[in-house]
Amino acid sequence: MEKLLKDLKIGEEGIVKRVGGDGAVRRRLFDMGVTPGAPVKMRKLAPLGDPVEVTLRGYELTLRKNEAEWVFVDTVSE
Repeated sequence: MEKLLKDLKIGEEGIVKRVGGDGAVRRRLFDMGVTPGAPVKMRKLAPLGDPVEVTLRGYELTLRKNEAEWVFVDTVSE
């Protein structure tokens, strides 16, 4: 099932399906390794949902909510 990265629950895993956004936001996400096919796991979520911390490609990455809104993931079935 496709959802936004910001909507994953703590511990939930997925695979990046696509990355949206304008040129600058999209480029920044790509530069950080957020690319289609990359496995991602939600690690921490701030009380108001900003920022979010995920594990991606073996490292922890913190994203602002407005960046995470551009990342679409397919959740991994349990």
